[in-house]
Amino acid sequence: MKISFPLAFFIFLIAIIISGCVTNGQKALKVEALPVDAKVTGNILSGPSVLHDPDRFVWGASVIKGDDNKYHMLFSTWECGDTIPRFSDSWVLHSKIAYAISEYPDRDFKFQKIVLKGRRLEGDTTAWDAQMVHNPHIKRFNNRYYLYYGGGKDPGIQPKGTIGELVNKRNRVQQNQCIGVIEFNSFDDLVKGNYKRFDSPLLAPRTRVKPDNIFMPSPEGTKAKPDNIVVVNPSVVQRHSDGKYLLYFKGNLYDPVWRGVHGVAIADSPTGPFTATDHFVFDIRNDDGTIASGEDPYVWYHNKHEKFYVLLKDFTGRITEGKPGLALLESVDGITWTKPENPFFMKKEVVLSPSDTIHVNRLERPQLLLDKDGTPLVLYAACSIVDIGSRTDGVSFNVHIPLETD
Repeated sequence: MKISFPLAFFIFLIAIIISGCVTNGQKALKVEALPVDAKVTGNILSGPSVLHDPDRFVWGASVIKGDDNKYHMLFSTWECGDTIPRFSDSWVLHSKIAYAISEYPDRDFKFQKIVLKGRRLEGDTTAWDAQMVHNPHIKRFNNRYYLYYGGGKDPGIQPKGTIGELVNKRNRVQQNQCIGVIEFNSFDDLVKGNYKRFDSPLLAPRTRVKPDNIFMPSPEGTKAKPDNIVVVNPSVVQRHSDGKYLLYFKGNLYDPVWRGVHGVAIADSPTGPFTATDHFVFDIRNDDGTIASGEDPYVWYHNKHEKFYVLLKDFTGRITEGKPGLALLESVDGITWTKPENPFFMKKEVVLSPSDTIHVNRLERPQLLLDKDGTPLVLYAACSIVDIGSRTDGVSFNVHIPLETD
């Protein structure tokens, strides 16, 4: 059939429009880490772009810009020294949440005070977050602030003859972690202790499946859900399509070795109630069909790209398609996730100057400062140059990495 020139031209225009739409729908997030204002001092980085305290461990930080045009940081911290257990134990037993502030998004944060502690330090050893609070994640919805965090308590020595009788205190607390939130109007209120703290967690595990060394296991034959044994590492985003709040979390699977897996819970309010789905998210698979191990998700929505992104720690390099580091995935609905063209967000390294890059042992618990469109401006990451698992000195720090986005 012969097509007339006007019709052919019309078809040509439609093809261009469709092609443009497809291109826009496939925009890739391209981010480059810029140099930080820091230098190597012994076993740490020091300088304006680093938050470090020689008397305390410093870990993951979350930052938000306030109405005062200042930058407000919440971060994990706890005592260090010869009387404190090694890092891998002490974060479980002693972690607290502190507050710092700066005039700038990527430097000069000054410690103000510890604003949240395990409630045992206030005399309540039975609260769900009695022992510790950890991994803060600050958000603002409807002109109120919400500080999401993980917390845990010690359920006590388990009865003899049970599968949990040999679980020590550190692991009892670790296996008892849930996610909670405090709600407040301003950072002045937070500093003064004027916030709403809930007696129950926002989210608790539905299954407790592990072959051995676990207290209160699920009945034999139970199939592990994403929220297995623990729910930790909260990240919350409001879905534009329906106004729902999505709470992403990490759980633990043993198949047969440990791996971090992730799920999502949904609510109509920032304070819940949240209902966990059975859907595993960020579920990039290994060759044997198991889920590639990850943790520390930070989820956000990019208004111009019209999609969700998640930044998370990749333990093995399976997600990054390279070496272990920070990986990037994307989603249209916040539930089903795929790899972008380049899933490697950042290597385990910090750029000190255009000619000087230092490789680090830990770069994790990533949190971002975003512009109004959802474009990343600064990455805040828990960091250490050396392996800190067995350390008792404060060689951990948080590094603030400015980003350039294409």
